[in-house]
Amino acid sequence: MLKCCTASSFLRFVIYLSFIFIFNSESGIAKDVNSSMQKANEYYRNAEFDEAINIYERLRSEGYNGTSLYYNLANSYYRIGKLGYAILNYERALKISPSDEDVKHNLAFANLSTVDRIQPLPTFFLFEWWETLLAVSSVNGWTYAAYIFFIILLLLIVLYFFARTIFQQKIILFSGLATLIVLVLIVSLLVVKINREQTVISGVIVEQSTTVKTSPDPNSTDAFVIHEGLKVNLEDRLDQWVKIKLADGKVGWVENGAVEKI
Repeated sequence: MLKCCTASSFLRFVIYLSFIFIFNSESGIAKDVNSSMQKANEYYRNAEFDEAINIYERLRSEGYNGTSLYYNLANSYYRIGKLGYAILNYERALKISPSDEDVKHNLAFANLSTVDRIQPLPTFFLFEWWETLLAVSSVNGWTYAAYIFFIILLLLIVLYFFARTIFQQKIILFSGLATLIVLVLIVSLLVVKINREQTVISGVIVEQSTTVKTSPDPNSTDAFVIHEGLKVNLEDRLDQWVKIKLADGKVGWVENGAVEKI
């Protein structure tokens, strides 16, 4: 008589089927995304920018993001004259890939068309260097760098104990100290980057012209006027209003639809 399968065998069979289902599902999803991206790119090449935007925005609303998605979406918005949305999506692409030269070039080019010329508050040159260093990579980039230098440090520690001469030990020791210093610097940058992304929220004005109010009330005093494409910090929210801060220190309130979070 044939024996029935055991509980452990059945469990392994269920896990195996689950892995197959998950793998096939992810493969199918990735295939659909690639197909949609190709379709949108084809619309863009044919100068059918509205159709391309519809597909890119649908992918974004479904939770997909990536440098190419935001970059292509920004290019499409720029082509139809929506400067604010173009700069918004260039900024989103740059947030993912801070060192992407194409994104930086197009963002700088788009910024030339903005109306507002806000002079930022002066800062100490060391702070400027620190900001430049922070902007070199994203959170993921600094995380990968930290892992790499941590592994190198562990390897150097192991090599130190297997060194055959004092000279080799000295070389490994100095290399280890240098690696440790770089690792501490990278971890510091990573911590600051994570903290900043959690506390400093940036946005872009997407309406052609927006009157900033002194308080979250349509009847309050007009503070100043700003235009699409201007990058601001989002300080607070109250009902349908957002408190913004400009690079020169000015603050005020705008309606929700006037600004989009990066």
